[in-house]
Amino acid sequence: MIRTVVWGTGNVGRAAIRAVDAHPGLELAAVLVSDPAKVGRDAGALAGLGHDLGVAATDDVAAVLGARPGAVVYAASGDVRPDGALEDVVRAVAAGAVVVTPSLYPLYDPRNAPPEFRDPVLAAVAEGGGSLFASGVDPGWGNDVLPLLVSGLGTTVDAVRCQEVFDYSTYEQEFSVRELIGMGKPLDYEPPMLFPSVPTMVWGGQIRLMARALGVEVEDIRETVDRRPLETTVKTRTMGLFEAGTQGAVRFEVQGIVGGEPRIVIEHVTRIHPSCAPDWPVPPDGAGAHRVIVEGRPRIEVTVAATDEDENRAAGGNATAVGRLVGAIDWLAAAEPGLYDALDVPIRPAVGRLGRSAR
Repeated sequence: MIRTVVWGTGNVGRAAIRAVDAHPGLELAAVLVSDPAKVGRDAGALAGLGHDLGVAATDDVAAVLGARPGAVVYAASGDVRPDGALEDVVRAVAAGAVVVTPSLYPLYDPRNAPPEFRDPVLAAVAEGGGSLFASGVDPGWGNDVLPLLVSGLGTTVDAVRCQEVFDYSTYEQEFSVRELIGMGKPLDYEPPMLFPSVPTMVWGGQIRLMARALGVEVEDIRETVDRRPLETTVKTRTMGLFEAGTQGAVRFEVQGIVGGEPRIVIEHVTRIHPSCAPDWPVPPDGAGAHRVIVEGRPRIEVTVAATDEDENRAAGGNATAVGRLVGAIDWLAAAEPGLYDALDVPIRPAVGRLGRSAR
């Protein structure tokens, strides 16, 4: 049993506690929190399991890492604190742990990561013998291993397109939705996630990973952005009102240019309400899905829709990201210490987990 710590208990951390508890090769050793109100609460309650797990949350990072856990699922957000997230991850790797996280986008493609992100991790690996694997859903399996698997079913491949099509009113992180993405803001507001070069920073690594696996060279990475206003004021269950005339939908692409053409494309179509931009792609049902389209012969289209926490699609997406990461821990523990990417770490069948639920 690999003693495993879950660091953070938000949207991702809740799913991580459930995934570690359900994994037959892992033992939940500790849960780290930053909110004083969560200190002392049982992990099972924080994860919404409905029963205790006998592990009380703590904010004592030094004590938890000093106990030399075998693995850490780092689930604290890095969106607005990348330096802090990197510092935490480096500390855990230097303590000898296998660390898995969705929080550090530049390290999804470590070969091309900026030295200020990559070098501290490599130094921590050399110092403590730990490992790091950063991945998620989108960016993550939705635009690395899934499209690559699907591409292998084609006879000829002209282009690969990965789509996330989502109603973000189901995404229970209001700061990200309003401030980072700009929903409900005037159209002259400049959302940080849409600043020039930021989409490439987040998703460019996925373009490069797919290109490397497909054996092609990316000549350039380009971005396109389109935004639409709400025609009427709408009320959402989780975040209240979004006024008419404010941003109600965003569509952007990160394009990998091969042979002068956009051959590897990651596209996001994000709405705060289904009534906005109805002419843009929509999910087949429900509030959202991830889709891979391989243009060629044959044309192949695969859509994945996951649900969790009372049929919530956003929570389902988080849970699949967690499944990818937590499912990699035992493989990483058996591998040499290092800095890994999605092409290194296989997705394997759920051995020992069929019919097993979180206790």
